[in-house]
Amino acid sequence: MRKLSALDLAFFLAESEGSPKHVAGLMLFQKPAGNRRDFGRRLVDELRQHDQPTEPFNLVIQFAGLSGPHWQPARSFDIEQHVFYHRPRKSSTWLQVKDFAASLHEPVMDRSRPLWEYHLIDGIEGGRFAVYFRVHHAYADGMTMTTWLQKTLSDSPDDKVLRPVWTMPVTRSRPKQDTRLSLAGGLRSLGTLSMSQLMTAGGMAKLAAQQVLERAGVTRKAFPLQFNTTHETPLTGSATAGRSIATAFLDMGEVKNVCAANRATLNHVALACIDGALHRYLADIDCPVDHPLTIQMPVNLRKDGKDKAGNMVGVALVELANPTEDPIRRLQEIGHSLDKVRNQVDSVPGDAMQQYTVISALTAEFIDKLGLSDRIPATGHTLVSNVPGPVQTLYLWGARLEQNYPISILVPGLRMNITMFSCSGILNFGIVATRDVERLDLLADYIEDEFRRTEKAVGTA
Repeated sequence: MRKLSALDLAFFLAESEGSPKHVAGLMLFQKPAGNRRDFGRRLVDELRQHDQPTEPFNLVIQFAGLSGPHWQPARSFDIEQHVFYHRPRKSSTWLQVKDFAASLHEPVMDRSRPLWEYHLIDGIEGGRFAVYFRVHHAYADGMTMTTWLQKTLSDSPDDKVLRPVWTMPVTRSRPKQDTRLSLAGGLRSLGTLSMSQLMTAGGMAKLAAQQVLERAGVTRKAFPLQFNTTHETPLTGSATAGRSIATAFLDMGEVKNVCAANRATLNHVALACIDGALHRYLADIDCPVDHPLTIQMPVNLRKDGKDKAGNMVGVALVELANPTEDPIRRLQEIGHSLDKVRNQVDSVPGDAMQQYTVISALTAEFIDKLGLSDRIPATGHTLVSNVPGPVQTLYLWGARLEQNYPISILVPGLRMNITMFSCSGILNFGIVATRDVERLDLLADYIEDEFRRTEKAVGTA
């Protein structure tokens, strides 16, 4: 039996028809040169031969019982309920593929089965196919899923061995040498646990105090406030069923050149492009904003060297730049904001940040369940996350991975999520929103255009 962490459980408690809690990847592949038309069908047939899933892909959620919510192995498993093949009669464009992936992303997953699905979408223009793969967020966070990706794809086009993600070997911790604890050892363990709990409680109190002081006006713009974003744009409010997906991408080599020219990080540059694009997008849909936008940003709480599965993230608030046409000024202001966030995260234990995140998320979910998300101010305008991925070119059964877009969840009170994923020399932007957020592809175009403006401003174009 495997227990759920507080954050894993929160994903289930917060789930609804209008706000499913699964995450996905939308990958575009180029078929091997000279391959037959039935490449996609043969690939799916081979994948379905791997019908003995390992943890967590054989687990179902169990809420009943004296032990509380936990994972348990599924009593039966049918690979055809998890691996699907789609081929339209006519060749599909990338826009049509995104629309189809959005329809796959809409429904809540069936909790009576292991919470994952693999869809191969064949017949895309240019001899391509796509894979849409979704898993429940309670299984893992973005860092864990990136590790899975690297293990299941190959760095050689000649490697034709399939390593489906659902059959990966289970990594288990080494059993502790036991044993009978001495009284002194037991007291030391109890003291360590008590100190850890005390530090966690102190960290949570510190984060709460920062919010109280900011709201009371004792500090000014030291930290962005939760539940402080008015519903002046369609980006906030209750999430409805139905999803739209848009994508954008940048060349990582060009991004690194901009970073070097301005002594900035990838996050600085990417957030600056998103910030400028959001302001332009909102102005175009007649909802201009004359003040800085605020985003929720997940932060990795793992310590170096630890690759624990599950979710080990917290969420920080970041105030972006004041509205400006100057890309350099935007970069600088966002840099200052990110420095404040880093200092805030580093000043408290990781457990404190994670538990504070869970409490904030459950508060937002409680507001949403009461039907008040359209009345009570939201926390930020959107959520933006960045997951680093592998740098080398990757292949699946000889097919080259060209693009890889993360498609994430919507959190209570927000109708859009932007997730970045760097892979094979490309920085991919996966944008998902409710259908209420119109013309989503316009925002994707503006992200790419804002990068070109930034390139020109720093002299690397």
